[in-house]
Amino acid sequence: MHSIGTPGLWAGFTALVFCLLALDLGVFNRRAHTVSVREASMWTALWFSIAAAFNGFLYWRFGGEAALEFATCYLIEEALSVDNLFVFLVLFQFFEVESQNQHRVLFWGILGAMVFRALFVFAGTALVAQFHAVMYAFGAILVWTALKLVRGGNAHEAPTEGRLYKMFARIIAAILPVTPEMRGPHIFVRENGRLHATPLLLVLIAIETTDIIFAIDSVPAAFGVSQDPFIIYTSNIFAILGLRALYFVLARIMERFRYLKYGLAFVLAFVGGKMIAEYWHIKLPVTVSLAVIAASIAVSAVVSLLVTRRETPPRKNASQNATPTAPPPA
Repeated sequence: MHSIGTPGLWAGFTALVFCLLALDLGVFNRRAHTVSVREASMWTALWFSIAAAFNGFLYWRFGGEAALEFATCYLIEEALSVDNLFVFLVLFQFFEVESQNQHRVLFWGILGAMVFRALFVFAGTALVAQFHAVMYAFGAILVWTALKLVRGGNAHEAPTEGRLYKMFARIIAAILPVTPEMRGPHIFVRENGRLHATPLLLVLIAIETTDIIFAIDSVPAAFGVSQDPFIIYTSNIFAILGLRALYFVLARIMERFRYLKYGLAFVLAFVGGKMIAEYWHIKLPVTVSLAVIAASIAVSAVVSLLVTRRETPPRKNASQNATPTAPPPA
Protein backbone atom coordinates (compact mmCIF):
# COMPACT_ATOMS: atom_id res chain seq x y z
CA MET A 1 0.00 0.00 0.00
CA HIS A 2 1.53 3.28 -1.15
CA SER A 3 1.89 6.06 1.41
CA ILE A 4 3.07 9.64 1.10
CA GLY A 5 4.73 9.34 4.50
CA THR A 6 8.49 9.06 4.06
CA PRO A 7 10.71 8.46 7.11
CA GLY A 8 11.65 12.14 7.00
CA LEU A 9 8.00 13.23 7.08
CA TRP A 10 7.20 10.90 9.97
CA ALA A 11 10.19 12.17 11.95
CA GLY A 12 9.39 15.79 11.13
CA PHE A 13 5.74 15.46 12.13
CA THR A 14 6.64 13.71 15.40
CA ALA A 15 9.19 16.41 16.22
CA LEU A 16 6.63 19.12 15.44
CA VAL A 17 4.03 17.60 17.75
CA PHE A 18 6.45 17.18 20.64
CA CYS A 19 7.70 20.75 20.20
CA LEU A 20 4.12 22.05 20.30
CA LEU A 21 3.32 19.99 23.39
CA ALA A 22 6.53 21.14 25.10
CA LEU A 23 5.61 24.78 24.43
CA ASP A 24 2.07 24.14 25.65
CA LEU A 25 2.90 22.57 29.02
CA GLY A 26 6.46 23.81 29.53
CA VAL A 27 6.01 27.48 28.60
CA PHE A 28 2.41 28.66 28.28
CA ASN A 29 0.82 26.40 30.91
CA ARG A 30 3.63 25.71 33.36
CA ARG A 31 1.39 26.41 36.34
CA ALA A 32 -1.93 24.70 36.91
CA HIS A 33 -4.75 27.19 36.43
CA THR A 34 -8.37 27.40 35.45
CA VAL A 35 -8.61 27.76 31.69
CA SER A 36 -10.96 30.59 30.72
CA VAL A 37 -13.25 30.43 27.70
CA ARG A 38 -11.27 33.24 26.06
CA GLU A 39 -7.96 31.42 26.52
CA ALA A 40 -9.43 28.13 25.33
CA SER A 41 -10.91 29.83 22.26
CA MET A 42 -7.50 31.25 21.36
CA TRP A 43 -5.87 27.82 21.71
CA THR A 44 -8.66 26.22 19.66
CA ALA A 45 -8.10 28.74 16.87
CA LEU A 46 -4.34 28.14 17.08
CA TRP A 47 -4.61 24.34 16.80
CA PHE A 48 -7.05 24.70 13.92
CA SER A 49 -4.69 27.11 12.15
CA ILE A 50 -1.75 24.72 12.57
CA ALA A 51 -3.83 21.85 11.14
CA ALA A 52 -4.89 24.09 8.23
CA ALA A 53 -1.26 25.07 7.58
CA PHE A 54 -0.24 21.40 7.60
CA ASN A 55 -3.02 20.68 5.12
CA GLY A 56 -1.68 23.50 2.96
CA PHE A 57 1.71 21.81 3.05
CA LEU A 58 0.15 18.54 1.90
CA TYR A 59 -1.59 20.36 -0.96
CA TRP A 60 1.68 22.02 -2.02
CA ARG A 61 3.72 18.84 -1.73
CA PHE A 62 1.31 16.08 -2.81
CA GLY A 63 -1.63 17.74 -4.55
CA GLY A 64 -5.34 18.28 -3.99
CA GLU A 65 -6.32 14.64 -3.43
CA ALA A 66 -4.07 14.24 -0.37
CA ALA A 67 -5.24 17.60 1.01
CA LEU A 68 -8.91 16.67 0.56
CA GLU A 69 -8.39 13.31 2.25
CA PHE A 70 -6.65 14.98 5.20
CA ALA A 71 -9.39 17.63 5.53
CA THR A 72 -12.15 15.00 5.44
CA CYS A 73 -10.40 12.71 7.94
CA TYR A 74 -9.70 15.67 10.21
CA LEU A 75 -13.35 16.74 10.13
CA ILE A 76 -14.52 13.21 10.91
CA GLU A 77 -12.07 12.80 13.78
CA GLU A 78 -12.88 16.25 15.22
CA ALA A 79 -16.62 15.59 15.04
CA LEU A 80 -16.37 12.13 16.61
CA SER A 81 -14.03 13.50 19.27
CA VAL A 82 -16.79 15.85 20.44
CA ASP A 83 -18.44 12.74 21.88
CA ASN A 84 -15.30 12.39 24.01
CA LEU A 85 -15.97 15.80 25.55
CA PHE A 86 -19.14 14.57 27.21
CA VAL A 87 -17.19 11.69 28.74
CA PHE A 88 -14.49 14.05 30.00
CA LEU A 89 -17.14 16.21 31.66
CA VAL A 90 -18.66 13.19 33.42
CA LEU A 91 -15.24 11.95 34.53
CA PHE A 92 -14.16 15.28 35.98
CA GLN A 93 -17.46 15.61 37.84
CA PHE A 94 -17.37 12.02 39.09
CA PHE A 95 -13.80 12.28 40.44
CA GLU A 96 -14.29 15.93 41.49
CA VAL A 97 -11.22 17.11 39.58
CA GLU A 98 -10.64 20.80 40.19
CA SER A 99 -10.80 23.00 37.11
CA GLN A 100 -7.16 24.11 37.40
CA ASN A 101 -5.99 20.47 37.17
CA GLN A 102 -8.14 19.39 34.23
CA HIS A 103 -5.83 20.82 31.56
CA ARG A 104 -2.83 18.88 32.89
CA VAL A 105 -4.77 15.59 32.95
CA LEU A 106 -5.91 16.09 29.36
CA PHE A 107 -2.33 16.93 28.35
CA TRP A 108 -0.96 13.63 29.61
CA GLY A 109 -3.96 11.90 28.11
CA ILE A 110 -2.87 13.16 24.69
CA LEU A 111 0.52 11.47 24.96
CA GLY A 112 -1.14 8.13 25.60
CA ALA A 113 -3.68 8.75 22.84
CA MET A 114 -0.85 9.33 20.35
CA VAL A 115 0.60 5.90 21.14
CA PHE A 116 -2.73 4.06 20.99
CA ARG A 117 -3.82 5.80 17.77
CA ALA A 118 -0.51 4.86 16.15
CA LEU A 119 -1.04 1.22 17.10
CA PHE A 120 -4.59 1.25 15.73
CA VAL A 121 -3.57 2.96 12.47
CA PHE A 122 -0.63 0.68 11.73
CA ALA A 123 -2.58 -2.45 12.72
CA GLY A 124 -5.47 -1.36 10.52
CA THR A 125 -3.15 -0.59 7.62
CA ALA A 126 -1.51 -4.02 7.88
CA LEU A 127 -4.90 -5.77 8.01
CA VAL A 128 -6.29 -3.87 5.01
CA ALA A 129 -3.11 -4.55 3.02
CA GLN A 130 -3.35 -8.29 3.68
CA PHE A 131 -7.12 -8.72 3.75
CA HIS A 132 -9.12 -6.10 1.85
CA ALA A 133 -12.34 -7.62 3.18
CA VAL A 134 -11.46 -6.02 6.53
CA MET A 135 -12.76 -2.76 4.99
CA TYR A 136 -16.24 -4.26 4.87
CA ALA A 137 -15.92 -5.32 8.50
CA PHE A 138 -14.89 -1.76 9.41
CA GLY A 139 -17.93 -0.49 7.54
CA ALA A 140 -20.23 -2.88 9.41
CA ILE A 141 -18.77 -1.73 12.74
CA LEU A 142 -19.51 1.90 11.86
CA VAL A 143 -23.09 1.18 10.77
CA TRP A 144 -23.70 -0.85 13.94
CA THR A 145 -22.29 1.97 16.08
CA ALA A 146 -24.50 4.50 14.28
CA LEU A 147 -27.62 2.41 15.00
CA LYS A 148 -26.60 2.06 18.63
CA LEU A 149 -26.09 5.83 18.92
CA VAL A 150 -29.59 6.53 17.61
CA ARG A 151 -31.28 3.82 19.67
CA GLY A 152 -29.40 4.11 22.94
CA GLY A 153 -28.10 7.69 22.99
CA ASN A 154 -24.48 6.64 23.55
CA ALA A 155 -22.67 3.75 21.93
CA HIS A 156 -20.22 3.34 24.79
CA GLU A 157 -20.59 2.25 28.37
CA ALA A 158 -19.68 4.47 31.30
CA PRO A 159 -15.86 4.70 31.39
CA THR A 160 -15.55 3.68 35.03
CA GLU A 161 -17.75 0.62 34.42
CA GLY A 162 -15.70 -0.75 31.53
CA ARG A 163 -13.70 -3.94 31.93
CA LEU A 164 -10.57 -2.28 30.56
CA TYR A 165 -10.69 0.49 33.17
CA LYS A 166 -11.36 -1.93 36.01
CA MET A 167 -8.46 -4.13 34.92
CA PHE A 168 -5.99 -1.21 34.90
CA ALA A 169 -7.36 0.11 38.19
CA ARG A 170 -6.81 -3.28 39.85
CA ILE A 171 -3.26 -3.44 38.50
CA ILE A 172 -2.47 0.01 39.88
CA ALA A 173 -4.01 -0.85 43.27
CA ALA A 174 -1.92 -4.04 43.43
CA ILE A 175 1.33 -2.17 42.71
CA LEU A 176 0.84 1.14 44.52
CA PRO A 177 -1.42 2.36 47.31
CA VAL A 178 -3.84 5.06 46.20
CA THR A 179 -4.40 8.14 48.34
CA PRO A 180 -8.02 8.63 49.42
CA GLU A 181 -8.05 12.24 48.21
CA MET A 182 -6.54 14.35 45.45
CA ARG A 183 -3.11 15.86 46.00
CA GLY A 184 -3.45 18.95 43.84
CA PRO A 185 -2.05 18.48 40.31
CA HIS A 186 0.14 15.51 41.35
CA ILE A 187 -0.43 12.08 39.84
CA PHE A 188 2.14 10.47 42.18
CA VAL A 189 3.19 11.58 45.66
CA ARG A 190 5.59 10.25 48.26
CA GLU A 191 4.13 9.89 51.75
CA ASN A 192 5.88 8.32 54.74
CA GLY A 193 8.77 7.35 52.49
CA ARG A 194 6.54 5.35 50.11
CA LEU A 195 5.30 6.20 46.62
CA HIS A 196 1.54 6.58 46.31
CA ALA A 197 -0.74 7.08 43.33
CA THR A 198 -3.47 9.70 43.56
CA PRO A 199 -7.03 9.49 42.22
CA LEU A 200 -5.78 11.70 39.37
CA LEU A 201 -4.04 8.61 37.97
CA LEU A 202 -7.40 6.80 37.90
CA VAL A 203 -8.87 9.74 35.99
CA LEU A 204 -6.02 9.50 33.49
CA ILE A 205 -6.59 5.74 33.11
CA ALA A 206 -10.30 6.35 32.49
CA ILE A 207 -9.47 8.93 29.82
CA GLU A 208 -7.02 6.58 28.10
CA THR A 209 -9.41 3.63 28.12
CA THR A 210 -12.13 5.92 26.76
CA ASP A 211 -9.82 6.93 23.90
CA ILE A 212 -9.17 3.27 23.10
CA ILE A 213 -12.90 2.63 22.90
CA PHE A 214 -13.53 5.67 20.70
CA ALA A 215 -10.60 4.78 18.46
CA ILE A 216 -12.49 1.63 17.49
CA ASP A 217 -14.96 3.95 15.74
CA SER A 218 -12.82 6.86 14.61
CA VAL A 219 -9.89 4.99 13.02
CA PRO A 220 -12.09 2.73 10.83
CA ALA A 221 -14.06 5.86 9.83
CA ALA A 222 -10.83 7.45 8.59
CA PHE A 223 -10.07 4.32 6.56
CA GLY A 224 -13.36 4.96 4.79
CA VAL A 225 -11.83 8.15 3.36
CA SER A 226 -8.15 7.30 2.96
CA GLN A 227 -5.97 4.24 3.30
CA ASP A 228 -2.76 6.24 3.70
CA PRO A 229 -1.48 5.70 7.28
CA PHE A 230 0.31 9.06 7.30
CA ILE A 231 -2.86 11.00 6.44
CA ILE A 232 -4.98 8.99 8.89
CA TYR A 233 -2.51 9.33 11.76
CA THR A 234 -1.75 13.03 11.30
CA SER A 235 -5.44 13.93 11.03
CA ASN A 236 -6.12 11.91 14.20
CA ILE A 237 -3.37 13.65 16.13
CA PHE A 238 -4.32 17.17 15.04
CA ALA A 239 -7.92 16.47 16.05
CA ILE A 240 -6.79 15.20 19.46
CA LEU A 241 -4.46 18.16 19.97
CA GLY A 242 -7.36 20.58 19.53
CA LEU A 243 -9.70 18.51 21.66
CA ARG A 244 -8.43 19.79 25.03
CA ALA A 245 -8.95 23.44 24.20
CA LEU A 246 -12.32 22.68 22.60
CA TYR A 247 -13.41 21.01 25.84
CA PHE A 248 -13.00 24.24 27.79
CA VAL A 249 -14.84 26.19 25.08
CA LEU A 250 -17.87 23.87 25.02
CA ALA A 251 -17.93 22.61 28.63
CA ARG A 252 -20.64 25.06 29.68
CA ILE A 253 -22.92 24.46 26.71
CA MET A 254 -22.45 20.75 25.98
CA GLU A 255 -25.98 19.97 27.16
CA ARG A 256 -27.30 22.18 24.35
CA PHE A 257 -25.94 19.84 21.63
CA ARG A 258 -28.90 17.53 22.05
CA TYR A 259 -29.20 16.42 18.42
CA LEU A 260 -25.49 16.23 17.64
CA LYS A 261 -25.55 12.48 18.23
CA TYR A 262 -27.87 12.10 15.22
CA GLY A 263 -25.42 14.01 13.05
CA LEU A 264 -22.55 11.83 14.28
CA ALA A 265 -24.65 8.70 13.73
CA PHE A 266 -25.35 9.80 10.16
CA VAL A 267 -21.62 10.40 9.59
CA LEU A 268 -20.77 6.91 10.87
CA ALA A 269 -23.55 5.29 8.83
CA PHE A 270 -22.57 7.23 5.71
CA VAL A 271 -18.89 6.34 5.94
CA GLY A 272 -19.68 2.73 6.88
CA GLY A 273 -22.11 2.38 3.97
CA LYS A 274 -19.52 3.94 1.66
CA MET A 275 -16.98 1.32 2.72
CA ILE A 276 -19.43 -1.56 2.24
CA ALA A 277 -20.54 -0.17 -1.16
CA GLU A 278 -17.00 -0.63 -2.48
CA TYR A 279 -17.82 -4.35 -2.67
CA TRP A 280 -19.99 -3.42 -5.68
CA HIS A 281 -17.28 -1.05 -6.97
CA ILE A 282 -19.28 2.03 -5.93
CA LYS A 283 -16.80 4.73 -4.94
CA LEU A 284 -17.75 8.31 -4.08
CA PRO A 285 -15.32 11.19 -4.67
CA VAL A 286 -13.67 12.63 -1.56
CA THR A 287 -15.28 16.01 -2.30
CA VAL A 288 -18.75 14.45 -1.97
CA SER A 289 -17.79 12.76 1.32
CA LEU A 290 -16.42 16.03 2.69
CA ALA A 291 -19.59 17.95 1.72
CA VAL A 292 -21.97 15.34 3.18
CA ILE A 293 -20.02 15.02 6.46
CA ALA A 294 -19.67 18.78 6.95
CA ALA A 295 -23.36 19.38 6.19
CA SER A 296 -24.61 16.67 8.58
CA ILE A 297 -22.50 17.95 11.47
CA ALA A 298 -23.41 21.58 10.82
CA VAL A 299 -27.15 20.88 10.54
CA SER A 300 -27.29 18.78 13.72
CA ALA A 301 -25.31 21.38 15.68
CA VAL A 302 -27.38 24.33 14.46
CA VAL A 303 -30.70 22.56 15.08
CA SER A 304 -29.54 21.63 18.60
CA LEU A 305 -28.61 25.21 19.44
CA LEU A 306 -31.82 26.66 17.98
CA VAL A 307 -34.12 24.20 19.76
CA THR A 308 -32.42 24.51 23.15
CA ARG A 309 -32.31 28.29 22.80
CA ARG A 310 -36.09 28.38 22.50
CA GLU A 311 -36.41 26.22 25.61
CA THR A 312 -34.14 28.48 27.68
CA PRO A 313 -36.27 30.93 29.68
CA PRO A 314 -35.39 34.59 29.04
CA ARG A 315 -33.33 36.29 31.66
CA LYS A 316 -34.95 38.93 33.74
CA ASN A 317 -33.55 42.40 34.00
CA ALA A 318 -31.15 43.08 36.81
CA SER A 319 -33.63 45.55 38.25
CA GLN A 320 -36.32 42.84 38.40
CA ASN A 321 -33.97 40.37 40.05
CA ALA A 322 -32.63 42.81 42.58
CA THR A 323 -33.65 42.15 46.16
CA PRO A 324 -35.26 45.20 47.81
CA THR A 325 -33.07 46.66 50.51
CA ALA A 326 -34.00 48.80 53.47
CA PRO A 327 -33.13 52.47 53.22
CA PRO A 328 -29.89 53.47 54.90
CA PRO A 329 -30.22 54.69 58.49
CA ALA A 330 -30.51 58.44 58.90
